Formats: sequence, C-alpha cells, structure tokens
Amino acid sequence: MTAKGYWIARVQVDDEDAYAQYVAAAGPAYAAYGGRLLVRGGRFEAAEGDSRPRNVVIEFDSYQMALDCYNSAAYASAREIRQRAADADIIVIEGYDGPQPTV
Repeated sequence: MTAKGYWIARVQVDDEDAYAQYVAAAGPAYAAYGGRLLVRGGRFEAAEGDSRPRNVVIEFDSYQMALDCYNSAAYASAREIRQRAADADIIVIEGYDGPQPTV
C-alpha cells in the first residue's frame, strides 16, 4: 500500500472576499488530483508553538499526487489569488504507512 500525501496549510487571511475567490478556484484543482479536505478551518487550540487563524489539511492518494496538484497549471492561477489574499505556510508531505505504536 502506498502512503498518502497531504497538504498542510496554516493561513492568515487578509482579504476575505479574495480568499473566497481562491477557494472557488482551487476546488477544481483538488478534485482533478483526487484531493479531499480533511480539515478546513474549524476550532483549534495551539497547544505549542506558533499558529495562524485558519488551518487546512488536504489528503491525496499519494505524495506524488499531492505534489502534482500543487505544481499543476490548474492550481497555479488559484495560488496567485491566494498569495494576494493571505499569508500561508504550506507543506506537501508524505503520510506514514508503517506500524503504529502499541501499548
């Protein structure tokens, strides 16, 4: 089984209207690469370290699919909108597919 891939984003939105345009523009890119939103805003508590007001986790079937989506032409135009509307830290990361800790 192949490990899944994820985008993990922490976002500070500066322009809500423009960010809404980003969300609408990014959706088709996620869908084209099989992306599924696991976290999209929602309540959170920063238990340690720095945080931003909005957090997003998107799951893809593989790390390569996550990278391909981020680097796609379909996402590029959405990314330009986001960069004008918000400051974000985004990582593309491979999920863990190994044994889990036991008691």
